[in-house]
Parts: sequence; C-alpha cells; structure tokens
Amino acid sequence: MHRRNFIAASAAAAAGLGHFSVPAQAAENGVTDGEIVLGHTGILSGPLGVPVKVVMAGAGLAFDAVNAQGGLSGRKIRLVSLDDELKPEKAVANYEKLLAEHRVFAFFGCVGSATTAAGAKVLNQSGAPTVGGYAVSDSAREKVGGAGYFVRATFAREAQALVQHLTTIGVSRIAVAYLDNPGGAEVAKLVEAALATLKLTPEAAVAVKGDGTTNEAAGKALADSKAQAVIMYLGGGIGGEVMKAAWAAGGRQMYYGMSIVPGDVTAKLVGDKTSGLAISQIVPYPWSEVDATAREFRQLTERAKVDMGYLAYEGYVNALVMLEGLRRTGRELTRAKLHATLKAMKLRIGGMEIDFTGTSNTGSRFIEMVRVTKEGKFIR
Repeated sequence: MHRRNFIAASAAAAAGLGHFSVPAQAAENGVTDGEIVLGHTGILSGPLGVPVKVVMAGAGLAFDAVNAQGGLSGRKIRLVSLDDELKPEKAVANYEKLLAEHRVFAFFGCVGSATTAAGAKVLNQSGAPTVGGYAVSDSAREKVGGAGYFVRATFAREAQALVQHLTTIGVSRIAVAYLDNPGGAEVAKLVEAALATLKLTPEAAVAVKGDGTTNEAAGKALADSKAQAVIMYLGGGIGGEVMKAAWAAGGRQMYYGMSIVPGDVTAKLVGDKTSGLAISQIVPYPWSEVDATAREFRQLTERAKVDMGYLAYEGYVNALVMLEGLRRTGRELTRAKLHATLKAMKLRIGGMEIDFTGTSNTGSRFIEMVRVTKEGKFIR
C-alpha cells in the first residue's frame, strides 16, 4: 500500500465491478445502481464555519475525482451537507433528517464534540457508519462507539506531543486557551493532564467564546499570566485575534496551536508576529514533492481552485479513507458490510499509517510539529 494512488485504485475497482447490479429489493438506503449518498452535519456559518468549509472542499476533491472516472463500481458519490451551527439539538435533527428524508447510506466528516455525542443514539440505532469526523473530542469518539471511525489522532495525543515538545526546549510555564464549549473544556483538561505527568500545572486556562466576543479579555488574561507559551485550541480566526489582544496587553508569549488552528488564517491576522506560532499537524506535509498522494492533491486543488493547505488535505485524506472502505466492501454494499470492512482496515496514505483493527476507533497516531511564517506558509 505504500504511496498508493487510491483514486486510481477506486477507478480500477469501478471498471472491474461495474457490470452487475444489486437487485432493487436488496439495496440499502442511500445506495442505488447509480450513486452512494453520504450525509454530513457540521457548523458551516460564522467564524468556526470557515475552516470546516475548507476541510469539506478538500474532501470534495477526492469525491469529484472518483466521480469523474465513473464512480465506485459504477456508482457516483453524492454528499448532502447540512449546517447545525454547532448546536447539539440541531445536529440531532440533521442526523434524523439525513437518514429519513435524504436516506443517506453513511455519514462523513461530521463536526464537533457535543454535536457528535448528541447524535450517538441516532447513529448507533441507524447502523450507519460515520467516517472522518473533524474536531471531535476523545470522549465523544467513545460515545459513538462502533458507529464511528476517526482518522485524525486523538486530542490527548496532540496535547502530550505539544507539552513534550515545549518542555524538551526548556519551556515549563505553559497556559492554555480553548474554545468555550464541551470539546474545548475537555481539551483543556487533556493539556492539564499532560502537564501533570511532569508535575506541572497550567499558568492559566482561558475559555474563549466561539463568536469572538471574549477575544480581548482572553488576550489580556494570557498576557497577565506571564506564561512562556500558550497552547491554543481555537478555530477559525479566533486564535489570531486572541494573539493580537494578548500582544496589545503586553504579552510576549510563544503560541502553539493544536491542529484545528488554521495557520494561514492566523498569519493574515497577526502579520509579522506569526513567526512565534507553531502548530501540531495530524496529516502529513501536503507540499511534499516525493509523495504521490500529496502531489495528486496539489494538482486537484489547482484545477478546482481550492485553498491549498493542511485543512483541505485533512478532508482529502479522510475522503480517501471513506472511498477505500467503500471500494473494499464491493458492489453489494450494506452498512453491516461496510462496518466489517472498516473494522478490518489497515492502509497507508501519504506516509500516514491508518489502522482500525485495534480496540480504538481512531485510526492514526500521526503528529508533526510545523512553524508558520508571516506569509502563512508552513516550515517543518
């Protein structure tokens, strides 16, 4: 599987299996002779919706490429996406609507911790797998149990990697800034736990509202903490605004973002001061010249005019995992068979090992630290 071109493999499977069809009475919801319907619920509006749209645009590159080559076994992928505004009750309604009205076969790329946890009952009762969730906390992953297959490394692993890196370079006074929601609160506790293993405690733990109304107060609290470094779990442009507010209040900390922090967006907001930002990335370097998956991704972004970067690449990688699961399951698609395929699946994408065969429903442990330049570029 090393450096395998998954899109080409999917197209080859389509060509080889496209001649026989499932009898209509045997077809599962969301599966017809001509298409496979996937559902997505996530925040698509406001500041936190911006990165989600980029992730989903990256996924769309992989789905569109397979569709352009005839689909999987003659079936094209269709994704139905609904905005839940990161509200749990709306997410549950979206899951139900996608199942009942849109009759989706499986879910892909669903967003958020509280929203995913709230949808656990619906997911488990439906039997529909959900693959490649974005910004989903470790506890929410556990709640969806056997229904979910998460590609990105856990936030516990990210927190451990960041704390280990900082303490290795001699930084011990560390603060954390996190989104003021259940997922953010959980990440703050994971950072605290990672520090506790080294007999350290956070200099400050600052909750930041997703609508941006507390950015200034959060920045001042971080500046006043006198921490040497701040670990951020802040999506969209919120991290950049908090950094600006901290500097305005006299803070001079280094900033380390978890993978939901968009480095390019942050660079546009903070300019020359971006050189103080590093981010833990959970997918490989998308600008690699030697990796075939990264090269193909870049070619697709150029053709489709999709923003090139880690967020889009995460969506692309997640979509390749979804496609490979469907391809391996074959023409006679059922939810039970897709579950069986995913639970037995090991694969390698762009140097990233993904393995769902163990007890965890998280497939990857990949973490890489990169620095962000003032131009919004990434340096390994």
